[in-house]
Amino acid sequence: MDKLPISCFIIAKNEADRIGRTIRSVKPWVDEVVVIDSESTDDTVRVAASEGCRVVTQRWLGFGGQKRFGEDQCRNDWVLNLDADEVVTPALRREIMALFKYVAPSRVAYGMPIELVYPNTKRPRLWARDHWYVRLYDRRVVRFRDSNVHDTVVTDGQAVGILRAPAYHYMFRSYEHLKRKLGERMLLSAKHANSSTAALVARMAIEFPVNFFKYYIGRRHFTGGLNGLRYSWIQADYRLLKIFHMWRDRSSKGQSPEPDTAGGHENFKAKADADTKAGSSAAELPLYG
Repeated sequence: MDKLPISCFIIAKNEADRIGRTIRSVKPWVDEVVVIDSESTDDTVRVAASEGCRVVTQRWLGFGGQKRFGEDQCRNDWVLNLDADEVVTPALRREIMALFKYVAPSRVAYGMPIELVYPNTKRPRLWARDHWYVRLYDRRVVRFRDSNVHDTVVTDGQAVGILRAPAYHYMFRSYEHLKRKLGERMLLSAKHANSSTAALVARMAIEFPVNFFKYYIGRRHFTGGLNGLRYSWIQADYRLLKIFHMWRDRSSKGQSPEPDTAGGHENFKAKADADTKAGSSAAELPLYG
């Protein structure tokens, strides 16, 4: 199989059990695979090296910063970014190869669907509709945003092509792992958010039902049976907790008095404190899901 003039780069930390599958989905047809490891303490580096990847160690720079560093390590101008828990499907591989069959792609960036796969299952649920991200692009024209929290390719008005076939996202190993990841991301997002206290109090009343509807109906997790129900509930729950953390942080700085706890804020506080305590030792770890 002829290899395309594409560098695939993957940021990773402690992904020894998953990264091999990601690498093998692209290694036969891209020019190189570069793994940016942020000081893993498991066998991530050994696994990546054994798969023939070039491994670069870089202390965590934030989501955007780490991916921008990854862009700089690539030898090709066209790059494909994957997380260590994502897999390019054969259909997506064929679609990307078709772009480079005769001439350079007509667009400078291409987005693709990223479809969630529940633990202990092999494929996304029926009618999956999770995320759509720009992941294949010419780094001379567009790049990732330099952000601590968000990892998004900034296209600045450039026309973006559409790839129809998905990558599969094995986001979490178990539901406890999902809760841990969301708890860590929740604290990070709350730290960097800038919403007003009044807006946060208003959002607390609607955050759970709005997000449950978004995931269960809007993103079609209702087709995932009990897995879909559980996933949607956990996502909505942690988004509510994120808003509470943001409100509590601003209240502690004296931006406004605390609202009446009769509406249930004491329960939020107890749960938020428990989540913070449980995740405090991991809150500094990067999340790639």
